[in-house]
Amino acid sequence: MPTYEYLCNECEHAFEAVQSFTEAAIEHCPKCDGQVRKVYNNVGVVFKGSGFYKTDSRTTTPATKSDTPATKTESKPAAKTESKPAAKSTE
Repeated sequence: MPTYEYLCNECEHAFEAVQSFTEAAIEHCPKCDGQVRKVYNNVGVVFKGSGFYKTDSRTTTPATKSDTPATKTESKPAAKTESKPAAKSTE
């Protein structure tokens, strides 16, 4: 059951009440019998268990030989090029 927070409009007494969804909202302050209102805050979300991360839904299997290509492509070594020293400039 959810916990609701209330605040009295007259004496500013803050209190919480555990109520079901179908129960009527509290209208009177237990301290001064003044009119109260519900206070709405941000909801904290906690993810528990598996399935919340993108890695949880993946299965990791090691690569097998059937996963590799059947034919191997061999590459030839690049042709060697000889570099000549740069010509000296006469400036």
